[in-house]
Amino acid sequence: MAIVTVSRMYGSGGSEVAAGIARELGWDLLDNALVDEIADRLGVSHEDVEAREERLPSLAERLAAALSLTAPEMLITGEHQIADLTEERIVAVTQRVVEEAAARDHVVLVGRGAQCMLASRSDALHVFCYAPPAALTARAAARLGVPQAEAARAVEQTNRDREQYVKRHWNRAWRGIENYHLCCNTDWLGIEGTIRLVVEAARTRL
Repeated sequence: MAIVTVSRMYGSGGSEVAAGIARELGWDLLDNALVDEIADRLGVSHEDVEAREERLPSLAERLAAALSLTAPEMLITGEHQIADLTEERIVAVTQRVVEEAAARDHVVLVGRGAQCMLASRSDALHVFCYAPPAALTARAAARLGVPQAEAARAVEQTNRDREQYVKRHWNRAWRGIENYHLCCNTDWLGIEGTIRLVVEAARTRL
């Protein structure tokens, strides 16, 4: 089965690009649907998974995970009990869901390290959507309805989290061009232009 993975800087419009690619190719899109599937398998809510995806765990979460393995009796109980929902569990379940989806049908996968999980497959096209900082900030500000300064902070933090997430789990550079077949400046190409470019590449190579 053929696969397109779309990694995206926050504010680049990468999720819109992925949706457009899936629409034009008639393929399944795994973005929010992927989160729903992961949440269902873990027995938690969509929001619980989203809150922990594509970011590094906090120091408190890392300590909690370590304590749960070495000294479970030290964990706080009651309303402060630490949930057994580690980033490692989410990544492991995500990988299974991604591999199963890729085995079933042609799919477009958004983020979540899919370009690393499927790096060895010859039937995958890996895409990275980026844009200059000012364009990322402008899109984020419009989407969030916040001032430019606040949007810039959100862009910087989210992209740093995504970068560190990939480094932590796959020891790869998230922005490294060696991980991708196409790196698309969505500010220069536009969303529709990026969609057309990726669709043409997918039809030609996959």
